[in-house]
Amino acid sequence: MTTLNPFDPSQQASRDLAERGLVTAMALNPLVAFDRSQLFAAAGRVAARAIAHPKPLRGRATALARELGQIVVGKSKREPVASDRRFADPAFRDHPIYRRLMQSYLAWREALLGLVDEVDLDAKSRARGQFAISLFTEAVAPTNILVGNPAALKRAFETSGASLLRGLRHFVADVVENGGLPAQVDRRAFKLGENLASTPGQVVFRSEVLELIQYSPSTPQVHQRPLMFIPPQINKYYVLDLAKGRSWIEFAVGQGFQVFAVSWRNPTPAQREWGLDTYVEALCEATDAARQITGSDQLNVVGVCAGGITTSVFLGHLAARGDERVASATFPVTVLDTSVDSITFHLASEKTVAAAMARSQKEGVMSGHDMARVFSWLRPNDLVWNYWVSNYLLGNEPPAFDILYWNNDYTNLPATLHAEFLEILLKNSLCQPGALEVRGTPIDLGQVRADIYGVGALSDHITPWEGCYRTPGLFGGELTFVVSTGGHIQAVINPVGNAKMAFFVNDARDLDAKSWLKGAREHKGSWWSHWASWLAERSGPKRAAQTAVGSAQHSPQMAAPGRYVLQGA
Repeated sequence: MTTLNPFDPSQQASRDLAERGLVTAMALNPLVAFDRSQLFAAAGRVAARAIAHPKPLRGRATALARELGQIVVGKSKREPVASDRRFADPAFRDHPIYRRLMQSYLAWREALLGLVDEVDLDAKSRARGQFAISLFTEAVAPTNILVGNPAALKRAFETSGASLLRGLRHFVADVVENGGLPAQVDRRAFKLGENLASTPGQVVFRSEVLELIQYSPSTPQVHQRPLMFIPPQINKYYVLDLAKGRSWIEFAVGQGFQVFAVSWRNPTPAQREWGLDTYVEALCEATDAARQITGSDQLNVVGVCAGGITTSVFLGHLAARGDERVASATFPVTVLDTSVDSITFHLASEKTVAAAMARSQKEGVMSGHDMARVFSWLRPNDLVWNYWVSNYLLGNEPPAFDILYWNNDYTNLPATLHAEFLEILLKNSLCQPGALEVRGTPIDLGQVRADIYGVGALSDHITPWEGCYRTPGLFGGELTFVVSTGGHIQAVINPVGNAKMAFFVNDARDLDAKSWLKGAREHKGSWWSHWASWLAERSGPKRAAQTAVGSAQHSPQMAAPGRYVLQGA
């Protein structure tokens, strides 16, 4: 059993698959599920429009017939895109039958998906049609069956069938233990507190809703003003504290910040009434504790992706009360303006939102297992069929990769919070002053005077960087924005020293997103260092670090990562 090394070039393919598959992991898509009838309806709308206006259909059919003729006689030049690793086996290049099989599949797949682009549909219907048809085209790829996968056939021959027996054993185990989906990760390789979530610290405050972890200083001096990380409720906090060398929390501690992190309780149906009122009150209590422990009137916060929604509502509530306890807020890969053009929002409708709300209200929670299944089918090639081939046809063990382990460590959402998130998604409430009320206060982000640092990711298709660019502008404080290379997760887990990464900075803020990027300066490496310098200017003078965490009022209760992070969905 080998754990993937994030910096090993030989393991680039596995890292790429994990990154592409995990771009949905902290976004809002999984809060809205699709059933079979909705998928068939989406595909049906495409078919109906194509029949009613047949010119695109005739054009695609004619081009496909011509292309198939070229494939049969061996004259087609069609090749898979470089990122499509399904056809990496040399047989698809050298063997005449497998080459024709690959080219035929790619040709009719392109014809179907291209037809959706050409028929007369509104943007949402087109996005849903693309999604429905892509599920079908990826499911019937020849590489998903034994005879259509030369690598699997060769493995079976080389192992005298042992690979197929292992694959059958994996399949039976997944039917029994994983709801019929192929396992994505070998969970035996990780243990929280040892090789994940291992930055030294203590739980210094616990409520019914959260645990607050304070991390032990690693520098002789620390900044006076503390820093608190606020993760999404739909994932566990330790994506911010992965393996040593890749932990954002570890990095922040090493920069001389007094670091705290929220670890949310994993709710059950008994907590079905927990909503934004509950979570904002919990953040008030947690920030009170951090300020009491450090003796600082103000603190800085980081609200990550969907955690940025809760953080922004918290800031709006404080502003309505005239409470200036938060000096600055950082929002990595956070979209608050849901009018942005994104598949995340195209896949939501009043009907699907109502159905999702009804289900969670009935069950008391939006199940973490259900969200995980939606995660998987949003990226079927990467999170279903990739593992189908690897685990079952090739007989491989699932990989041991820390991000995949985290992604499979499910959490629930209480029904009320789930409904409120969906309402924000559908009504774009955070962009309308007073449209949302929390704990008796109207939320107007323009009244928030804290300085804001926003982060987008160039390859992020779930929280597109153009949408992240809009986030700082919703607030009333000093605004800073950077764009990182990479995708949704890669932009957040972005350790210093990764020469392949870069980020872009432009001090101008009165530009549209594309103009901003065109005039931005490129910097090699991670934005973490840029952020640390920005944050240091807002963290007060340095003082001698305390040898112990906590205080007389908030004494240490147990070592990090605490109790709540161990709760299963």
